[in-house]
Amino acid sequence: MNSSMIKALNSMNSYQMKLDTIADNVANSNTVGYKKKSTVFEDLLTNTKNQPEAFGLDGRRAPLGLNQGWGSRVAGISTDFSQGTFNETGVLTDLAIEGNALFEVQVDEGTTAYTRDGSFQISINAAGEPVLTTSQGYPVMATLPDGSQGRIVIPDGYSMQVLSNGSVNAVNELGDSIALGQIRLVEAVRPDALIQAADNLFTVAPGAVAAQAVVQIQPDANNRLAIHQGYVEQSNVDLSTEMTDMIKVQRAYQLAARALSSSDTMMQLANNLRSS
Repeated sequence: MNSSMIKALNSMNSYQMKLDTIADNVANSNTVGYKKKSTVFEDLLTNTKNQPEAFGLDGRRAPLGLNQGWGSRVAGISTDFSQGTFNETGVLTDLAIEGNALFEVQVDEGTTAYTRDGSFQISINAAGEPVLTTSQGYPVMATLPDGSQGRIVIPDGYSMQVLSNGSVNAVNELGDSIALGQIRLVEAVRPDALIQAADNLFTVAPGAVAAQAVVQIQPDANNRLAIHQGYVEQSNVDLSTEMTDMIKVQRAYQLAARALSSSDTMMQLANNLRSS
């Protein structure tokens, strides 16, 4: 297999992964809290072929060689954590984060995940308590009034009130208020260490240290963080950009496929000349 076929094949594989990423973004353009993904490319091995000494001329400064590349490949998938637009729902359990932060949720005992999807709900846990959870039933973590970490339990006869700093209170019709804790938020200081998991969640990549990937953060005037009750954050996917990128990648894929076909034709011609 000659170098042109290798480069065309590598390019087609990379473009296919790029198309898959774009298709995933388009499919989740209406998913609450979804964050756009993009592919990161890098060059494959590049070597230098030496030319015969006869090519050397007096006064020629260019080196006697030519660089030969082998195409590119997808080095990884990056996530764009930029904020999407807010949509007002009026639902008390719907929360949206203004600024660079993520909600902390508990997937399993001892397993933590993070999300921007604030379409929460009240679910009944195994103990019969009404707990604030994600739409998939994962409890939203909070710092309780005693300083410990736990789940937000809404007492019967009370509704949930969330302040801009993340403090959660239970309020009844008489105006009585009970402090339930403060929603835990984390900042992704190393976004590349987070990978997208199922149910619109992010987890720390295998081999990465959680303490170095995310740090706990509280809304204040300095970091310009705030939680808005009754709102959800929409996807940050721009459909017009995604469709434009899809057309570009399709055209590039067609060119790579044509180059592969042309290389195969040239090899057939060379074999026919040799046999004759």
